[in-house]
Amino acid sequence: MRDLTVRDRAAFLSAPDALVVADVHVGRDESSSVQFPLGERDDLVDRLDALLAHYDPDTVVFAGDLFHRFDRVSDLSRRGLCELVTACRRRDTRPVLVGGNHDTRLAAATDNDVHDAYALADGTVVCHGHEEPSVEGHRYVIGHLHPTISIEGNTYPCFLWGREAYDGADVLVLPAFNRLAPGVDVNGVGTADVSTPLAPEIDAFRPIVYDPDSQETLRFPPLSEFHRLL
Repeated sequence: MRDLTVRDRAAFLSAPDALVVADVHVGRDESSSVQFPLGERDDLVDRLDALLAHYDPDTVVFAGDLFHRFDRVSDLSRRGLCELVTACRRRDTRPVLVGGNHDTRLAAATDNDVHDAYALADGTVVCHGHEEPSVEGHRYVIGHLHPTISIEGNTYPCFLWGREAYDGADVLVLPAFNRLAPGVDVNGVGTADVSTPLAPEIDAFRPIVYDPDSQETLRFPPLSEFHRLL
């Protein structure tokens, strides 16, 4: 964990010089029953651009569910993904696309290669997390679960870190980067509720919350202990 920092729903790994975001869900606003656009595309691009400016990473890995719709990709969603890729290239950062369970149309919607899993230079493997990883690593960074946590009546996006959680490897679960995507409250979640094979014992995972006001990273006890404190 020494080479890992978190900020605005993203993780930066200093050793491989890589930023990882998950569950971008481009097109989530199109699927909402609202009369006016929700500003999704500007929000995603502006926040990614701020992260790129802060970390100046060599690589950005998008860890699955880049699109929201399973069945089709609209022109608007296609342009939204293109804007994210362009934001990376504008700063000489290499974008890497990892497919998720929503991304049945991703390969046809982009000129970029689409990976099932992607191994970084230090042996960390980034995958979406909805299925067993196709690449072995000493650490896995995944999405898929959209974890949030409730503290004193307020809900925050959170990361989950499990030491040696999957086949002896550490696992980091990222929150959804798209702020319109619904979260899964980990306060009462159990292993039976978790839809990833990389978290067989979710109670052993520790929540991590980034506070944008203080710019502090708050680390909590494992969920098994955290539940007892509530």
